[in-house]
Amino acid sequence: MGALAEAYKHSLLDKQPIPLDYGSVRTLPESHIWLDQSDESPYVAYSTSLISPPVIDLTDPDAPRLIIQACETWGVFQLIGHGIPTKLMEDVESEAGKLFGLPVDQKLKALRSPGGGAGYGLPHISPFFNKCMWHEGFTIMGSPIDHTRQLWPQAYQGFCETMVDYQNQLKVLTEQLIRIIFKSLNINSEEVDWLKDSQGSSTALQLNSYPACPDPTRAMGLAPHTDTSLITILQSKTSGLQVFKEGAGWILVQPIPGALIVNVGDFLHILSNGVFTTVRHRVVVTQIQRFSAAHFYAPPGDVIVSPVMSKDFGEVPRYRSVSVKEYVETKGKHFEKVLSLIKK
Repeated sequence: MGALAEAYKHSLLDKQPIPLDYGSVRTLPESHIWLDQSDESPYVAYSTSLISPPVIDLTDPDAPRLIIQACETWGVFQLIGHGIPTKLMEDVESEAGKLFGLPVDQKLKALRSPGGGAGYGLPHISPFFNKCMWHEGFTIMGSPIDHTRQLWPQAYQGFCETMVDYQNQLKVLTEQLIRIIFKSLNINSEEVDWLKDSQGSSTALQLNSYPACPDPTRAMGLAPHTDTSLITILQSKTSGLQVFKEGAGWILVQPIPGALIVNVGDFLHILSNGVFTTVRHRVVVTQIQRFSAAHFYAPPGDVIVSPVMSKDFGEVPRYRSVSVKEYVETKGKHFEKVLSLIKK
């Protein structure tokens, strides 16, 4: 089982194991009201600062330096010149819209199995929060064919072809970015077996729907968290993502047309000895439905992740060495306390 599949094994909330029928909801249910949780309420401490994550053109000769700088100062950046065709990105959003537009009874045919990672359901971080999120998701790990056949018995090919093509292209892009970042860490990419092996890494594509919300100022699309990945690449043409920056608070990311949003995950934070920021982020909702697609990339479960020791990244390790599998299991029990538990 891949590292990300292992991360998604945790049970869903007992009180609501499946998403709402959002199309029939006219008022915000008590189960989805976050206003009483002032520390996590979506519009509390929201910064109106004009600062925002950097925009980097991958074709710029200075891109490697800018990427490292962004990883250190923000943990997130927008990427243009990435080579993913605009038409493919549009097709992904179109196919996601078709999926989430299906009747609830139809979507439930692809409901995640207990302990399963792939399929339709609630956010995977749901068990760690008392309130429910205004969100429905569809997770793809490998080929989506088994679940999409349940949704469209006679017409699943178009969806599958689009998602497989998209995953393949994002994997190539992710590995290009990882090689740039590894060079700064003095890690020889050619000596990283799982990076050379096309089947070595663990990936997942998460399609997200944030339905139109009747009371968005009291709801939460996706609660604050960091990603259990090396790198996550997000596609979204409308705003909703907020990232937390020390000294500034929650910053709303305004998507650049055609750009992808890249953020540092926990494993890259550990590798860099804490120099690269694993960005805490969340999603707010509006009265208009919003779609996004997130591609997660992690090493295999048996890989040992150790901080790199150097003059630039520190000569004293901040974290102990940990296998991907152990880290995933620890985060599954302790969530955001996990990094403190592996500190030296």
